[in-house]
Amino acid sequence: MKLDSFHAVRSLQGATGFVSLQAAEAAGAGPLGRLPYASRVLVENVLRHENGRTVTADHVRALANRDTSASIPFLPERVLLQDASGLPVLADMITLQERAAELGLDPALVAPRRRMDLVVDHALELDVAGTVEAAEVNLNREYDRHADRYRFLRWAQTRFPNLRVVPPGIGICHQLNLEVLADVVTGRGSLARFDSVVGTDSHTTMINALSVPGWGVGGIEATSVALGEPILIRVPAVVGVRLTGALRPGVLATDLALTLAATLRAHGVVQRIIEFHGPGLAGLPVPDRATVANMAPEYGATMAYFPADARTLAYLARTGRPVDPVRDYLAAQGMLYDSEPDYDDVLELDLSEVDDGGPFASTSDTPSR
Repeated sequence: MKLDSFHAVRSLQGATGFVSLQAAEAAGAGPLGRLPYASRVLVENVLRHENGRTVTADHVRALANRDTSASIPFLPERVLLQDASGLPVLADMITLQERAAELGLDPALVAPRRRMDLVVDHALELDVAGTVEAAEVNLNREYDRHADRYRFLRWAQTRFPNLRVVPPGIGICHQLNLEVLADVVTGRGSLARFDSVVGTDSHTTMINALSVPGWGVGGIEATSVALGEPILIRVPAVVGVRLTGALRPGVLATDLALTLAATLRAHGVVQRIIEFHGPGLAGLPVPDRATVANMAPEYGATMAYFPADARTLAYLARTGRPVDPVRDYLAAQGMLYDSEPDYDDVLELDLSEVDDGGPFASTSDTPSR
């Protein structure tokens, strides 16, 4: 962090500090406390990267004032790659380094600056099934068939210290992102901050279920982010989906996801953020939230975001990740869900009425703020 125009850096137990949203608001950043939770995560990202050139105090004010005509820089913490689209990204980055060396430049200038996780989950073929040895036989044949690919990945790890490769046969990238890779809060021991991710797969939005902002991008954008460059995005309008009631026995999260997809397509949410809130939120566990968030590309939303709450913390504990540092940071930021913020539009959904397309009605034709 090079600038701190709003004097927002504060100390936090277990870390050297964090960028306080409350302190920034008190110093004149704007009405941050009534922003949707997803918008506040973006504000923290901008505050933390302020440098007076590519990231400025005006970007913070644009978010605070919900100026949807403005663009802001967003610098994700990490990049999620799957093998089909991730291998070309790595090849491009190595080519950049080699070209830099040919020109007499320092290859470190085009080295990855963000953490990259590549999960091999699209390549595995099944030749044997229904036997005790099936998994071992299939994996061995995978390594034999694609030996050049795995030699390349092993070599790439020696070139890029920020690259972690998950071998085949362990899980799909979005599952592992949700269960293992995501931190929710990262930077413990340094400047604590919200986790964030872009992935080379449209369904990266599944991670929104764990209160982590993220979405799918193309290979060029992924390369740019890995090199430390920001993504420029419009200040997003945020549509709040207020949930009440609970899903009836026999109604699955997929039923809810399909209901949402059909209705939000009809409502029109392209390039908007969907944020879930309301008393019904507490009844949805993180796996169900992931099913819903996974569908964001189907209705064109940038994200389908769930604020952090007790369900989020319980999921971290169940999957073996630290909880106390996450809880402490979220509490310090006022980001543990406890109230309904102001949205640009609000939709209501009674979960108990979800079946083959529940009664979904807009409660406002104008912004609710």
